[in-house]
Amino acid sequence: MKVAAIKTSLVRPGSEDLLSFLDNNLRELTDSSVLAITSKVAAICEGRTVPIGEIDKQELAIRESDYYLPDYMSKYGFTFTISHRTLIPNAGIDESNGDGHYILWPIDPQKTVNEVRAYLKKRFGHKNIGVILTDSTARPLHYGTEGVGIAYSGFAPNNNYVGMPDLFGRELKVSISNILDALASAAVVLMGEGTEQTPLAAIEDVPFVNFQDDDPTQQELDKFFISHMEDDLFEPFLRKPHWERGGRSLPEEN
Repeated sequence: MKVAAIKTSLVRPGSEDLLSFLDNNLRELTDSSVLAITSKVAAICEGRTVPIGEIDKQELAIRESDYYLPDYMSKYGFTFTISHRTLIPNAGIDESNGDGHYILWPIDPQKTVNEVRAYLKKRFGHKNIGVILTDSTARPLHYGTEGVGIAYSGFAPNNNYVGMPDLFGRELKVSISNILDALASAAVVLMGEGTEQTPLAAIEDVPFVNFQDDDPTQQELDKFFISHMEDDLFEPFLRKPHWERGGRSLPEEN
């Protein structure tokens, strides 16, 4: 696998839309590769920013979340949230490199990656192109951040080994490889967290990625993003606190 972070122009709120940004900063992309885009630059290009001081950050996080835990529960003052079926502090809201703004997530991350993939396929004339939208998050009991994929298009997000034999012929029962978050982590560590100004990363030479012609269906999304806490491996921890309902509109039983 080869991952290359891409230096781009500086993006400020209201400066340009995402496809124009890609036109101006993405010169080439090989067939059968995956383009990682930070949620931050996508959100800025979509106008998903709020001037700092206009609203309290916790109020904003609650508004942008599906479910939340109040910030007083965190030693560090974070509002832990579930948004777009992803566990993330502060609903992904960030103020670093925001030029005086809170930066939210794109309003519809899945729509964003679907549109970007269609644009890239048309622009470069390739059959196989994957797109992922990334953010940084923390892993319990580990210091530091790593990448997480909040939306994807153009490939299968995991490889299922269930039913296959291991090296000694034992049938694998639960082994599923998380391709989406692995690619996101590889991209984010190269794109950096500070002043690198590299919100894009091209991921090439990925024989383990199964590309797909179409955008993911709702059924496919439901097989990757877990909707119900009781179905999650970490259910004992997720269901222990009392989650409050956030401000995002949800299906009846999401």
